[in-house]
Amino acid sequence: MKKVAVILSGCGFLDGAEITEAVSTLVAIGQQGAEYRCFAPNKDVEETNHLTKQPTGQKRNVLQEAARIARGDIQPLEELRVQDFDALAFPGGFGAALHLCDFAKKGSGGEIDPEVRRIVKEFHESGKPIAAICIAPAIMALAFGGKGVTVTIGDDQGTASEVEKTGAKHSTCAVEQFVVDSANKVITTPAYMYGTAKPHQIFEGVSGAIAELINMA
Repeated sequence: MKKVAVILSGCGFLDGAEITEAVSTLVAIGQQGAEYRCFAPNKDVEETNHLTKQPTGQKRNVLQEAARIARGDIQPLEELRVQDFDALAFPGGFGAALHLCDFAKKGSGGEIDPEVRRIVKEFHESGKPIAAICIAPAIMALAFGGKGVTVTIGDDQGTASEVEKTGAKHSTCAVEQFVVDSANKVITTPAYMYGTAKPHQIFEGVSGAIAELINMA
């Protein structure tokens, strides 16, 4: 049975993992007859009120927040070992661009969290595929832009332009579809980069990407 490591960035689309995308990822993995294990950074970050969309002045722990989605069955990133898994998946949400890398603040000049960078590098060097959803493809651009990796963040030209400054190639993609870079073994789908998308559309795109991920693994 294939095993997928899923990296979450908290809980909530403005300051963590987007919940529909995360749950869609976990459901899709199960539908493909595979297993998953969830991981997240163990660090405190600024909290955003999801009703007012304003900072609260408080902090939340990314690992503790992500545990809400994983029903407590989650481990810190430091415990992720590439040899235990066949593939890697990154649900989106703004937390992916805030806590897993700093693309949200620095764009193409951003850097990947050291543990995330280690994990992505090890999966890539082991020839194991990676799926990235919504804004999480920015992590792929920062990691593999120099290799000309092809990713999608939908049709947002401003974000696509910033992604391409890393050396990555951007492919416009509908919410229900996904983009495959076979050479780099990277699969991406835009999900809630389309802000008006419906949950069933998100699931269609994510489940297709995950099916390809498992097949490639």
